[in-house]
Amino acid sequence: MKSVVWCLALYWCGMLWCHATAVPTTATETITVPLRMPQVQPQTADTYLCRSLKMNETLTYIKGFVPHANKDVAHHILIYGCSEPGQSNEKPWNCGEMLASEKSSQYKSGPICMDGSQIIYAWAMDAPKLDLPKDVAFEVGGETQIKYLVIQVHYKSVVNFIPPKNKTDSSGIDLVTTTQKPSNFKRAGVLILGTGGEIAPQSTVYMEAACSFTDKVEMHPFAFRTHAHVHGAVISGYRIRHGKWTEIGRKSPQKPQMFYDVTHPGMTVKKGDILAARCTMVNKEKRTVEVGATQHDEMCNFYIMYYVTGNKLPKRQGCWSGGPPISSWHDKLSRHILNGMPQTSSIIPGTNRFLTDVKWMRKMHRDFIHRMLSKTNIIKEKYQALVELLKLLESHETLLENFAKNGLEDDAPIYNNEGRLGNLFKHYLQSDVDD
Repeated sequence: MKSVVWCLALYWCGMLWCHATAVPTTATETITVPLRMPQVQPQTADTYLCRSLKMNETLTYIKGFVPHANKDVAHHILIYGCSEPGQSNEKPWNCGEMLASEKSSQYKSGPICMDGSQIIYAWAMDAPKLDLPKDVAFEVGGETQIKYLVIQVHYKSVVNFIPPKNKTDSSGIDLVTTTQKPSNFKRAGVLILGTGGEIAPQSTVYMEAACSFTDKVEMHPFAFRTHAHVHGAVISGYRIRHGKWTEIGRKSPQKPQMFYDVTHPGMTVKKGDILAARCTMVNKEKRTVEVGATQHDEMCNFYIMYYVTGNKLPKRQGCWSGGPPISSWHDKLSRHILNGMPQTSSIIPGTNRFLTDVKWMRKMHRDFIHRMLSKTNIIKEKYQALVELLKLLESHETLLENFAKNGLEDDAPIYNNEGRLGNLFKHYLQSDVDD
């Protein structure tokens, strides 16, 4: 206990990065473990910095997350579980997509995780703390694959860190942990749906992803989170089962980007279901906006926080799409499923305004018209074949008598007839109209 108190004291003084020794020392003790940046001072806008925290050999359970950050300093924060971090020492490193163009040698560069990466938590837009439901926790350390936690902070702006201000930052998340396994333990996990793509100038665009859930493990979603930059108007996520859409969550990403309760508590996701998400983006600029890592780019992410009742989490941790203009729900979902799509998918909660992607709706209308024309052509061909068949039957009394006598048996003369009459009748029987 003394080591814990000493570590916490040094932490509050800003003197030490509290490492893996800062875990509960008894089974019944709950302690808050800080996972923060150590007074960093990035010099380049859109810098992504990471720092690792080695887990204990004893199983640890994370039951809550307490942010210590400001949206004016930290654009967003992610916490990853890793088997091996991107850097082996305790110092922060450059772990963003900007690392290739980063000319400064201020921080070493590397990936977030060298191996075994999985998202555990995400924060943005001054989201408040998150307490997990009773008996739900993230299991880390011990024999799990999560040997390290890595925090990633995106510094969109660095005006506070360069002259004349020259400030430093210790943004991060405090973890509420225990080594006591909950009595009715439910293991927590996070699944993310997202897209690439671009948003055309002065337009409203749907960025969509959809994937079949093929794991045998049953998921119990209990919270959702949306993430986009300034162009995001509303993001919605769904579970589709037997063609029926059930909303997981829907929110404007311009609100605090916290984990909110799902729309339908108690819902499940099981093998055979489809998970789908849509980001409705509004671009009033005269430039094309692409998905990317900088403040000038966009992102389209829908997070699902869930629990399972067994020890195994689903193998699928993400569902990704190329996004517009190359990929949409039109490519992933059947017409039958699309016809059941909720009308609220692009309505910002609290409003009645439906945001329309003109190109998306045109494609929907074109597909509908093409389908109707196809049905019309089939009906027309079937009718013409029937008319000709009846005319020929009337002029062939013998065949008509055989038809009445033998019905549609394979050896009936009308079926064995190799002339025009038999072919017309076969064509009529084989024609089909899709209901």
